[in-house]
Amino acid sequence: MKKFKLNSLFILMAGLMMACTTNNKSINDMQLSGNISEKVVAETITELKDSLGDNYTFRIERGVKQVAALWRESDGSQDDFVQFCMSSFVSEDSQLELLYNTLERNFEVINGYFHKMNVELKMPLQLVGPDISPVDMMFGSYSSSSHLTEDLYSNKIAFLTALNFPFYSLDEKTELGENWSRREWAYARMGDRFTSRVPSDIQQHISKTMTEADTYISDYNIFMDKLRNDDGIQLFSDNMKLISHWGLRDELKSNYADIDNGLEKQRMIYRVMERIIDQSIPTQVINRGEFTWNPFSNEILNNGEKVSVIPEETGRYEVFIKNFQAVRQLDPYSPHYKTQLDRSFDGTMEILQKDVENLFLGLVSSPLVKEVAELIKLRLGRDLQPFDIWYNGFGSDKSMGEEELNAITSHKYPNAAALEADLPNILVKLGWSTEKANEISSLITVDASRGAGHAWGSAMRNDVARLRTKIGESGMDYKGYNIAIHEFGHNVEQTITMNDVDLYMLNGVPNTAFTEAVAFLFQKRDLELIGLQNPNPEDEYFEALATFWNSYEIMGVSLVDIQVWEWLYANPDATPAQLKESVISIAKDVWNKYYAEVLGGEDETLLAIYSHMIDNPLYLPNYPIGHLISFQIEQEVEGKNLASEMDRMYTQGSIVPQIWMKNAVGSPISIEPLLSATKEALKAIKN
Repeated sequence: MKKFKLNSLFILMAGLMMACTTNNKSINDMQLSGNISEKVVAETITELKDSLGDNYTFRIERGVKQVAALWRESDGSQDDFVQFCMSSFVSEDSQLELLYNTLERNFEVINGYFHKMNVELKMPLQLVGPDISPVDMMFGSYSSSSHLTEDLYSNKIAFLTALNFPFYSLDEKTELGENWSRREWAYARMGDRFTSRVPSDIQQHISKTMTEADTYISDYNIFMDKLRNDDGIQLFSDNMKLISHWGLRDELKSNYADIDNGLEKQRMIYRVMERIIDQSIPTQVINRGEFTWNPFSNEILNNGEKVSVIPEETGRYEVFIKNFQAVRQLDPYSPHYKTQLDRSFDGTMEILQKDVENLFLGLVSSPLVKEVAELIKLRLGRDLQPFDIWYNGFGSDKSMGEEELNAITSHKYPNAAALEADLPNILVKLGWSTEKANEISSLITVDASRGAGHAWGSAMRNDVARLRTKIGESGMDYKGYNIAIHEFGHNVEQTITMNDVDLYMLNGVPNTAFTEAVAFLFQKRDLELIGLQNPNPEDEYFEALATFWNSYEIMGVSLVDIQVWEWLYANPDATPAQLKESVISIAKDVWNKYYAEVLGGEDETLLAIYSHMIDNPLYLPNYPIGHLISFQIEQEVEGKNLASEMDRMYTQGSIVPQIWMKNAVGSPISIEPLLSATKEALKAIKN
């Protein structure tokens, strides 16, 4: 879910501010892009080595080259560069530790307060309140930290950091990191902070573009009570308004429990999704409730009279194109990562793109897909249809329908304050002590969100993480509650990894897939948290099947997202209309290869519905990686205290993913545990 999903904007801008990168190319091979000649660099390295000795060779070579690559004419002459390196290189361990402590403390102050400003300025855009005004958009799009990076270069703090804390490639971190101390890891993360130099106007433009994209998606709601079938019948309850894609998808899932009208409702939602993807959806029904709409015929009526349809045409893809053009401006300033794909996988995720794709392709092409599909077909008593990619009939208590669940959650949580007050109780049920539950909850605040909701962590210790959630006038419905528990999982991770990790530079998790893993752990327990624990002895098997099927779905969506970005880089001057055509073509191709034989529907476009593609560049692959991590963690914590295990695992902080996983569960990220459990589940259930 959007968090954090969201805040991808904050993650992106924080990444820009910190210029945090890792790569597989040695810093020794990096080309010098500044105004310092290679001769001057070599002479400076030699002079420092002669002065300090060979014991410092590694740090001297890397530090001097890092500074040279970042140095610009405005920073001073080549003589100024040499003087800076000679006077600023710290050799003694005690002095280096003192420098680290000073930098760490001050970076936390800067990060924390700029983050607080960002949160406050965006509140009118993200929280329930008056209509968003042009002035709100202007302030919400403003990046208060856009000049920070350049300021830190101007006053030489960035150069001081880059000179004294070496940058390590991803390969090096993976190979060497297993034997590093906590402080060595923190030094390495300090070395990640300044490896590129992005002009402030570009940072500001990206912030504005991402905010506009987030607002576009946050306001993309469908008034379900205005939908009509071919007989003019209203299928959905009054005042039901669902955001795309999350709300539509979750409503579709919930209708598996509706024996009478569920299938017809699902077909209608499916048609709405297709209209959004191909942009034939009337603009008059997007976030508006004046007209009734038949998504099958695409006719809209006003008081029984037909109204001319004005299709959205390319609006969705105009937003996508703007995001691409915005983040592509980073390419020339990213010496280690030439594209957003490189930055997303090798840099931010710290897992190579090819390794991620291999994991996904290994699962979606597994023979087990057909076996699980046959089981779903048997349980549904009908042939599968494309939207059954969201089948959710495994596992949870199906004895209670959506309306009954809505009654429970809306009574329990009539407003945001009620949910916030209950957070400590939720944590106690999950295994935390009362004292620790209160401590964690005191650092989490709940707000009513305009959109589907998101989790937004803090950027300094003892500041609050924010749980934004959708709450209707009659209270929180079950779908909103389910999403809120997911987002609360993010908040708990954010709070633990900010406040309980020993060194600030190691705060957080290896990548956002790891916070998704916690969110999934929480979300799957949503029913038991409201007293509806299902004692079904087959739950373990159903959980494996549900995770497998969910992974099958989201891995296909992620493959589409990746291929679209590859197409964009091959066609950087594409128009929104051309992008729309390409997205639809890629979605059809992935569907035909891995889904059509299982779910039918040759040339289906359904894999292109996810809103993340529009407002969250290349975030989607984190979800399936999160499913795999979550499943492996779930196996590890079985029979143990969830809270204690989470504390043990997540206080590792932001070391690289595969080492984190080895420490946490004893093995790297893999599809094999899930495939093995799925095979066992199929065998047990068939027997």
